[in-house]
Amino acid sequence: MKISNIRTMTLKAPLKNPFVTSLRRVDALEDLVVLIECDDGSIGYGEGAPTPVITGETMGSMIAAVEYIKPFIIGLDIEEFDVILNNIHTSILKNTTAKSALEIALYDLKAKSLKQPLYQMLGGTKRNFKTDITISMGDIDKMVSDSLNAVNLGYDTLKIKIGDDPKKDVERVIAIHEALDKNITLRLDANQGWTAEESVDLLYALEKQGIIAEFIEQPVAADDIEGLRYIKERVQTPLLADESIFSVKDAKRLLEMEAIDYVNIKLAKTAGITQALALADLSKTFGVKCMIGCMLEGPISVAAGVHVASAKADIITMLDLDAVSLLASHPVKTSIVFNESEIRLSEDIGLGVLY
Repeated sequence: MKISNIRTMTLKAPLKNPFVTSLRRVDALEDLVVLIECDDGSIGYGEGAPTPVITGETMGSMIAAVEYIKPFIIGLDIEEFDVILNNIHTSILKNTTAKSALEIALYDLKAKSLKQPLYQMLGGTKRNFKTDITISMGDIDKMVSDSLNAVNLGYDTLKIKIGDDPKKDVERVIAIHEALDKNITLRLDANQGWTAEESVDLLYALEKQGIIAEFIEQPVAADDIEGLRYIKERVQTPLLADESIFSVKDAKRLLEMEAIDYVNIKLAKTAGITQALALADLSKTFGVKCMIGCMLEGPISVAAGVHVASAKADIITMLDLDAVSLLASHPVKTSIVFNESEIRLSEDIGLGVLY
C-alpha cells in the first residue's frame, strides 16, 4: 500500500444553533477533509477544524500546510508508518490541526491494512461511550431552556460555556443549577475569559451556594500558568487545562507544578493521534485523569477521538465529543452510532468512516 495521492475537500454543514463561547461565535461547520489515497485503491480519511483563536490556523493555512507536507510522504508505503509520521511532523513546525488531519487519515489506512478497527489496533476494547453536550453562552433564560432541552434528549452531563462577564456567569450557573435535577453533572468552561482573581471569586461564590462543578475548564489565558496554580490552591472545584496544553511538554510542566487537576486532550492541539496517546500516558504516570474533547468538528475527527478514548479508557474517563450532535445534518456516512449522548464504535476496519 503505497501512498499515491493526497487530496483535500471542504466539509460544510449547518449547526442546530449558533455555537457561542467567550472566544468566538460559529453558525456553521466548515472543516477540512484530507484523503490519503494508496495505489491499491485504499483511502484514509482525516479531518480538521480551522480554529484561528486557538490553534492559529485558517482553512487556507491548513490547505497550504497539507500541500507543503505532501511531497514528503507521497510514494512511501504504509508499512513505513513511523517514517511517514516523522515526515509529517518534521517537515513543518506547528500547524497542529493540519497535521492531525493527515495523521487521522494515516491511522485509518494503517488499521485498514491490518483489517482491524482502529481502536483494536491501538489496544482498546471499549465500544460504548457517553458524551456531554455544550450549552452555548447567551442570555440566562436561553441557557436554562437549552439545558432543559438537553436533559430531555438524554444528556446527564452539560458543559456550560461562560466567561464574558463574571457576575453574569455566576447568575447563569446558579439559574441552570436550580432548574435541573441534582443528578445532572455540570462542567464549566470559561475559554480563557477571566483573570485568576476573578476565577477564584466566581468559583467561591458558586461554592458558597453549594455548587461545585465537575471541573472548571481553562478559566484564564493559555499562557497564564501561574494563574492556574493560583486558582487550584484556593478553590474546591477541580481545574482542567485545555488551551494551555498542546504538547506533552506543556502538560508535564503543569503537572509537575501541581497547577491542574485534569488534562483535556484534543487531536487538533496534539497534532494527531500519536501525541494524544502519549499525553494520556503521561497523565497516567501522574495519576491525573483526562477528558478527550474536540473543536467544532464533523464525524471523521470525532470518530478518531472516540477510538483514542477506547485505547486509553483507563485514563480518559470524560468525553466532550458532542460536535456531531450539534450539527443540523450529518454530511459524512459512518458505521459509528452517534445518538445524542451515546456513541458506539463499530467493528468495521479503520475509523468506520464510509463517506
